[in-house]
Amino acid sequence: MNRDRMLIGLGVALLVAFLLSNFVYHKFQEASVVKPVPMDKIVVAARPIPLGTRLDSSMLRTISWPIGQPVAGMCRRTQDCTNRALITPVAENEPILDSKLAPTAAGAGLAAVIPEGMRAMSVAVNDVVGVAGFVTPGTMVDVMVTGAMTGGGQGGQITRTILEDVRVLAAGQKVQQDQEGKPQTVPVITLLVAPEDAAKLAMASTQGKIQLALRNTVDTSTASPAPVLQSVLFASDAPVVAPVRHVAVTKAPAAPAPYQVEIITGSKRETKNFTEQ
Repeated sequence: MNRDRMLIGLGVALLVAFLLSNFVYHKFQEASVVKPVPMDKIVVAARPIPLGTRLDSSMLRTISWPIGQPVAGMCRRTQDCTNRALITPVAENEPILDSKLAPTAAGAGLAAVIPEGMRAMSVAVNDVVGVAGFVTPGTMVDVMVTGAMTGGGQGGQITRTILEDVRVLAAGQKVQQDQEGKPQTVPVITLLVAPEDAAKLAMASTQGKIQLALRNTVDTSTASPAPVLQSVLFASDAPVVAPVRHVAVTKAPAAPAPYQVEIITGSKRETKNFTEQ
């Protein structure tokens, strides 16, 4: 009797274990099955493309993109991007977003990368003004001018900072910065300025001497330095010392030595001095 009960209990335990293992096995299978994710298309660059380039279908391609993770301004068809110029360089496989494209009517080249309300102004430079060639596209500069001071009856030269934190659009005819940061010797630098600043720059370049000061691209602070006057820069606060004159001094002739006469009187001896008359 006890043996039958043990066999029955063992059989029930085996049945329960089988059912539980089967249940767990199916749950693991359900968990391991990857549910299909709805996909869409997004346009990316087929190769690195510099800014100002007008896009065509050969520069673009589409890749799959999850519908549930859209990117603001993404393009889903290549025809939505063609015939529009890039206002920023893009790398290979980088998504082409609407914010990186100029309007269709903006054309291509440098004109396409100029934001609305801004102007591109070119100034002649040399190795000194161009900071030894390190003023390249994308860098930030301050613009200083040195000229003759007028008004108030005062003369002399004055140096003044007229523009700060100005972006360089192009160095010569290059709008793309060298990847290795090598200096570029060019005859002109094109700056991105507001219309009123363009007038200042034009006056400075024709009436004075332009000098560019290279600054860190992440430094957007405005220093507003005071003008420097030539009369103040080269003024001397030290007292003027009169030159020392060397006067020849004539020495008087030395007096002749006196004559000595020794007088002996008995046991007394006496010496007397007599000067020459």
